[in-house]
Amino acid sequence: MKNSIETRLGIFVAVIALSAVFILDIVGGLENFKSGYHISALFNNAQELKVGDRVKMAGVEIGRVEEIKLRDNKVVVTMKIHKDAGVKTDSTATVKFTGLMGQNFVAIDFGSKTAPVADDTTVLAANEQADLSSLMAKLDSVASGVENLTKSFTGDKIDNLLGPFTDFLKANREPLTATIAHLQSISSQISEGKGTVGRLIFDDALYSTALNTVSNLQSAGEEIKATVTDARKVIGQINSGQGTIGKLVKEEKLYNETTESMTNLKEILQKINQGQGTVGKLINDQDFLRDAKLTLQKLDKATEGLEDQGPMSVLGIMINSLL
Repeated sequence: MKNSIETRLGIFVAVIALSAVFILDIVGGLENFKSGYHISALFNNAQELKVGDRVKMAGVEIGRVEEIKLRDNKVVVTMKIHKDAGVKTDSTATVKFTGLMGQNFVAIDFGSKTAPVADDTTVLAANEQADLSSLMAKLDSVASGVENLTKSFTGDKIDNLLGPFTDFLKANREPLTATIAHLQSISSQISEGKGTVGRLIFDDALYSTALNTVSNLQSAGEEIKATVTDARKVIGQINSGQGTIGKLVKEEKLYNETTESMTNLKEILQKINQGQGTVGKLINDQDFLRDAKLTLQKLDKATEGLEDQGPMSVLGIMINSLL
């Protein structure tokens, strides 16, 4: 009997202990007995977050919310993190919910690989998420707008909307009928290959002409491309000093000789204009020109006299002149 009472008492104490552990685990009390470090985050709105709510990274629990308080118009959420959780200093904290009943938790992302690991002085950046209550309010507003829209299309209001359009159709029935008939006639002509549009669609000769024109344009484009290529080659040869023009452009000696020749030609022309030399006198000296003309006249007369005399007389005159 004694052993039975002690056994029952031990079972009762074990159940109480397990219940306490279970309750403490629910409210996050066991986190106080686990080793770790503290980090905090500043939020504009805690969104019904409570002390003891879970802190997760990629869906894995890494800690619990330990304290929530207001400071400088911000909500400071302090979290106790497991010592083996690799939270980085540039990680971001977000308040999220797991269901419509408002079970919120803090989600922390991985951060960058090169950032250092957070410690007790780390304050994470906060990423604000839309509040469920505000979303429900917006949905309610949208639903009200849809309801008002559906009401506007019922009863007399839809008649008021379609009434002017119906009156327009009744007043313009004959012109609209004629217009539709013309459109049908035009579409029939096009389908039969009549008119410019019909020929453009159905005439093979017009298609072939257009195709040849496009082909000719492509050939002309190829020729222009070849011409541009040749011109680039010529310019490249000139730039490299090849050919006469290239040597004239690039070779200093040929350039200097050409410049010197042009200078000499310029000086010769200046002397001729000034009446210097035989050519200059012939062009500019009037006396020299007059004497030349007289000489030519005398020579002309002498030749005329020789034509009147016979061959023997001309030979005698030549001999006498030589003696």
